[in-house]
Amino acid sequence: MSSSKSGGEPSARGSTSSDRQKEKARLSRTSQILWHAHQNDASAVRKLLQEDRSLVNARDYDNRTPLHVASLHGWIDVATCLLEFGADVNSQDRWRNTPLADAEGAKKHEMIELLKSYGGLSYGQNGSHFEPKPVPPPLPNKCDWEVDPSELDFSNSNIIGKGSFGEILRASWRGTPVAVKRILPSLSDDRLVIQDFRHEVNLLVKLRHPNVVQFLGAVTDKKPLMLITEYLRGGDLHQYLKEKNGLNSSAAINFALDIARGMAYLHNEPNVIIHRDLKPRNVLLVNSSADHLKVGDFGLSKLIKVQNSHDVYKMTGETGSYRYMAPEVFKHRKYDKKVDVFSFAMILYEMIEGEPPFSNHEPYEAAKLVAEGHRPNFRSKSFLPELRDLTGKCWASDMNQRPSFLEILKRLEKIKGNAPSDSHWNIFGS
Repeated sequence: MSSSKSGGEPSARGSTSSDRQKEKARLSRTSQILWHAHQNDASAVRKLLQEDRSLVNARDYDNRTPLHVASLHGWIDVATCLLEFGADVNSQDRWRNTPLADAEGAKKHEMIELLKSYGGLSYGQNGSHFEPKPVPPPLPNKCDWEVDPSELDFSNSNIIGKGSFGEILRASWRGTPVAVKRILPSLSDDRLVIQDFRHEVNLLVKLRHPNVVQFLGAVTDKKPLMLITEYLRGGDLHQYLKEKNGLNSSAAINFALDIARGMAYLHNEPNVIIHRDLKPRNVLLVNSSADHLKVGDFGLSKLIKVQNSHDVYKMTGETGSYRYMAPEVFKHRKYDKKVDVFSFAMILYEMIEGEPPFSNHEPYEAAKLVAEGHRPNFRSKSFLPELRDLTGKCWASDMNQRPSFLEILKRLEKIKGNAPSDSHWNIFGS
């Protein structure tokens, strides 16, 4: 099922009424109220509660209630409705976070006041400034990769990326150009920020692969906290695709092979690293010749010890970037490493089509379309049938139907071997 760029938008936005009813029928009532809370649909939440008041404290697989969901997003009308129906303002999720702790972590000030007026308390991992215990340093033991900040030269630095945590700068370390993720000083005492920073450092220090950005060191015992990786001169794939307006099949296959090699390494069992935010901005070009790619930015990644190759994990829903997000993540359902395969399919589509999937929709709307079963249309003449088939398998709605990155690599190598020579492909290039 797909949505065309021009004529398909009305049907894509909500599909038909009967389709929606069928979809809702498949969901449990618990899933429905969590979904409507997430969608900021206060009237739908109220209707469900009028039918069954017990749903007010329904819980998902992470023990999160509709009030947790509303608090995190700052949906005041939904939260007010839930509280009026007697929602437990201090319910705790799997991480022992209360709704107020979530609202504080997301800096939703109006929500914070509302929850406090109903007796909300802040405790759990997100309620760090209410914790009596001191925040431990990110990594208490000195490591051989600990960098003295005086060795970092920012005299000719420039900002190459920004986020809510801080910024990424191009700097120099012992005469070598490096990329430095620098945490804002104001966030250096925040428990969640420290936890995420520590997690990313511990993850990166173990990674060694030619298609994964190389970790060089970190500043953990002085402020601001900093994470140092190799600096790749080619910039990110997002900017490159924007300038090129699409690739020919030869270049797309070579790029896809590099990404798949890096991801196959990260997905290697038993220690599987799920990236969870695979997108063009997080794929970097080694140089301006664009002959080599590396996967980077592991801030949202999860390291999972696999007991069984078919394990499905209970992890936080709605993690990563909407436009490249797998439907099971958007729907807050259980998911596994195949979420990265879905994101890979969206990147492969963008590399050849020359524009992001559902580019005429806002990112959240794009993710919603995907969750409803829609996929972007293939239009480019340079999209080889074999590549189109592979992309379709990688973005299958059922994550169990998606191939692994090792299988993807085999398919790509075969496509590359059977494809016409570059000279014939260039007529389709842009």
